[in-house]
Amino acid sequence: MGRQSPPRNGFGGHDFDAKKKRKVAEIYQALNSDPIDVPKLRRMAISKGGLLTDEIRCKVWPKLLSVNTDNLPPLPAGKELREDNKDYQQVLLDVRRSLRRFPPGMPDDQREGLQEELIDIILHVLKRNPQLHYYQGYHDIVVTFLLVVGDRLATALVEKLSIHHLRDFMYPTMDNTKQILNYLMLIIDQVNPEVHDFMKSAEVGTIFALSWLITWFGHVLSDFRHVVRLYDFFLACHPLMPIYFAAVIVLHRKQEVLDCECDMASVHHLLCQIPQDLPYESLISKAGEIFVQFPPSKLTKEAAQAERTAASTFKDFELASVQQRPDTVLRQRFRERMRGEERLQGEERTKSILTKPRTNRFVKLAVMGLTVALGAAALAMVKSALEWAPKFQLQIFP
Repeated sequence: MGRQSPPRNGFGGHDFDAKKKRKVAEIYQALNSDPIDVPKLRRMAISKGGLLTDEIRCKVWPKLLSVNTDNLPPLPAGKELREDNKDYQQVLLDVRRSLRRFPPGMPDDQREGLQEELIDIILHVLKRNPQLHYYQGYHDIVVTFLLVVGDRLATALVEKLSIHHLRDFMYPTMDNTKQILNYLMLIIDQVNPEVHDFMKSAEVGTIFALSWLITWFGHVLSDFRHVVRLYDFFLACHPLMPIYFAAVIVLHRKQEVLDCECDMASVHHLLCQIPQDLPYESLISKAGEIFVQFPPSKLTKEAAQAERTAASTFKDFELASVQQRPDTVLRQRFRERMRGEERLQGEERTKSILTKPRTNRFVKLAVMGLTVALGAAALAMVKSALEWAPKFQLQIFP
């Protein structure tokens, strides 16, 4: 492919500030590097604002999933896919009910055309991968890719995503999905035992977060900008990041939870009503910090049968071909943030540690995070793929 050029439209107005312009330049610099600087693209996807535009996402999302865009296979005819397909009727019903996932004001004929493409993408991926089983909510993920990158590229990205990130949701039973949901309470317990104990007493369980997890929040957020911002983040990170983000939402609403009647119906009703005005950037940052402090490897020791889930065994998705694991990017970002805080706070921070118990708890968590980040294994991960993982032979996927 030739050099990528920054988009000419949408970047010249006064409303597009200097920081965003610099970020766009950095993204295209990473795309034009030889080899492409995928670790930098991950940092751009995680950092404030994410990838900024759908035009950029079309270029970066394939790099985050190691999809070759130079040789995309053509889609087979829809009629061929739909004949004698056991999933067709259910997919058709779900897609017909997905009107709210399309931009308001879109002409009916355009929306109906996209819905037909959505059906074909889903059936195509399932036909090529008979080990995958359709689940209700899968279409919410696929439609996001369709609206951002178009049908051909969406098909390739969704197939790769389904084989790895979404694989646990696509088994014949929900056993693996339930195991991933178990992480939710484990994360909450590590960060705020009071909220955890309250939810346990209310016997609310984790079913309220099921649609969040299996649709990557696409089904529950009404603003498409927020959905694609989260997809930037999730695609750049560990497959379990959506459950960390779910935990962060609950923790963000901790006072509402604790003020609620301590019974299942009340707490479940509260948590099912996800606010639409969440502070997404700060929650993304918090989810990344919690991941560094309490990584899946720690949580799996407590999660029943967690080692049997595809997402918890990340060895098949080490991302060696893009030179850096996603969790390493988060660790680096956390270390940079902590160094910045230390420079700014200096002696005042030391004084506050001695005088404020709540601050002391924060520093204890930060030290735990740094211990994880600076451990020998983590330091080894910072090295390039050629240095620390030659066994992958620059291949992510089998």
